[in-house]
Amino acid sequence: MRIKDLREDRDLTQKELAEYLHVKQNTYSQYENGHRQIPIELLVALAKYYNTSTDYILGLTQNPLPYK
Repeated sequence: MRIKDLREDRDLTQKELAEYLHVKQNTYSQYENGHRQIPIELLVALAKYYNTSTDYILGLTQNPLPYK
């Protein structure tokens, strides 16, 4: 998943994203490092936050633009 790259490209902290998603920082960290699967509803929330598609976050496409 690309959530770490997306976060770092925008100079955000894990804590900031964790607060946005209403999870603990260590839980968000586990999503980034692949130790825990991110729930679908949080994946969708991140796609909306970053204005991209869930497919891009999951690495299924190289196109960062959201679907119409």
